[in-house]
Amino acid sequence: MAEISFDDFMKVDVRVGQVVRAEPYPEARKPAIKMWIDFGADLGEKKTSAQVTAHYDAASLVGKQVLAVVNFPPRQVGKFMSEVLVLGMPDADGEVVLVGPDAAVPLGGRLH
Repeated sequence: MAEISFDDFMKVDVRVGQVVRAEPYPEARKPAIKMWIDFGADLGEKKTSAQVTAHYDAASLVGKQVLAVVNFPPRQVGKFMSEVLVLGMPDADGEVVLVGPDAAVPLGGRLH
């Protein structure tokens, strides 16, 4: 993998948000869940779609704090416009486990 500079890393804006609404996204090519995430007063609410159905259902995501890249351009995912990219790690089977703080933190905080 190519090395990047610290300045390159600082260009990626990763923030913490709280899922305020989630619903199944059955129209997606692969099973997914639509999420609306509150990133606090500065960034507000953003939406995304994520293939996280192996470990989560819509109801279990509401209230969860997650990390997301907030400075990618919006991306059309089927009929849904995704505004952020939630972050996760693969489990032993390659299924996504979302990344978030292990204690509650203020919304909108930037990863550093």
